[in-house]
Amino acid sequence: MTTDRELHDHLIGQQGSRADLNTPVLILDVDALDRNIAAMAALAAQHGVALRPHAKTHKSVDIARRQQAAGAVGVCCAKIGEAEVLAEGGVTGILITSPVAAPAAIERLAKLAVTADGLMAVVDHPCIAERIDAALGATGAKLDVIIDIDPGIARTGVASAEAAVTLAKTIAASPNLEYRGVQFYCGSQQHIESYADRRAAIVERTAYLQQVIAALTGAGFAPAIITGSGTGTHRIDLELGVFTELQAGSYVFMDKQYLDCDIADGAAPPFEVSLLVDARVVSANHSGLVTIDAGYKSLSTDGGVAVVQRGAPETAFFAFMGDEHAALIAPDIGNALAPGDPVSLTVPHCDPTVNLYDYYHIVTGDTLVDIWPVGARGRAR
Repeated sequence: MTTDRELHDHLIGQQGSRADLNTPVLILDVDALDRNIAAMAALAAQHGVALRPHAKTHKSVDIARRQQAAGAVGVCCAKIGEAEVLAEGGVTGILITSPVAAPAAIERLAKLAVTADGLMAVVDHPCIAERIDAALGATGAKLDVIIDIDPGIARTGVASAEAAVTLAKTIAASPNLEYRGVQFYCGSQQHIESYADRRAAIVERTAYLQQVIAALTGAGFAPAIITGSGTGTHRIDLELGVFTELQAGSYVFMDKQYLDCDIADGAAPPFEVSLLVDARVVSANHSGLVTIDAGYKSLSTDGGVAVVQRGAPETAFFAFMGDEHAALIAPDIGNALAPGDPVSLTVPHCDPTVNLYDYYHIVTGDTLVDIWPVGARGRAR
């Protein structure tokens, strides 16, 4: 099968070559990307907080390197496969933010700890901490671990302050583990559209986090690292001043989910859209509708629908029409667009959209300047 790199490599550096890309295609505006990276790095530095952005958003060695060059202390990964790929690419300071529990995954974690500089992983149960410790013993490696605290969604994390203290004691008794701190990621609060409502929810959850920290500190386990936050709550969390580092990830791209949120308390968002899917009109036989070549296989379906950025009226309504197709619906749009015309879309949810592609097509303006692999896509297990 011909890859996007094979199809498009000859277009790199040609003025206006974006228009010649085979669609649907994942587009990354590198200038907007770099401005987003710089903006978040500056915010974190201004507040004296470390930045460890979440790489599950982009799964890219190239982007992770740019984030670290801008001052990030490392990156977060959701799974062992992502961590393996990024570590192989020279990325350091990786924190695996989901519990590693399967026996095979624990073995891979122990092997990765031998070579990955600054590797950390979360744990949320004493038995898993003990299993990881045993696996590390077989490799001769040590591992820094973070206690994952459930923020109230019952997905992962210890369920109480007492459970956090019990787990900290288990870690302290494990010769190959080093307790470093806690993780608290309020995922369900990130997309509350109202800033005031989101702030109120985070203030309440932060009070609970402080109770857990107090219990750990009282038991002799004061956390050196308090990690969490996200693109939707970064401003609030910086104001509250509890986190020592931020895990925000989607800020590098922005998507419809975050564009629908007031993330800056009424001010203009500090980040801009850098990630797009370029598509083409494939049928235009009706005055109020055209069909494009980007459907369920090209865009995430969990964050609403894509929105037109350019090439069609901004008021055009997007509607999925199947695996390969979607409709853009607007008065007289079928008379304005013809088959073959390009359309650029802001994606509904960036993380799962990226996961559908093998390559980023890096553009400056309308010129293709590079092609980067979605490096951890095939090994995200």
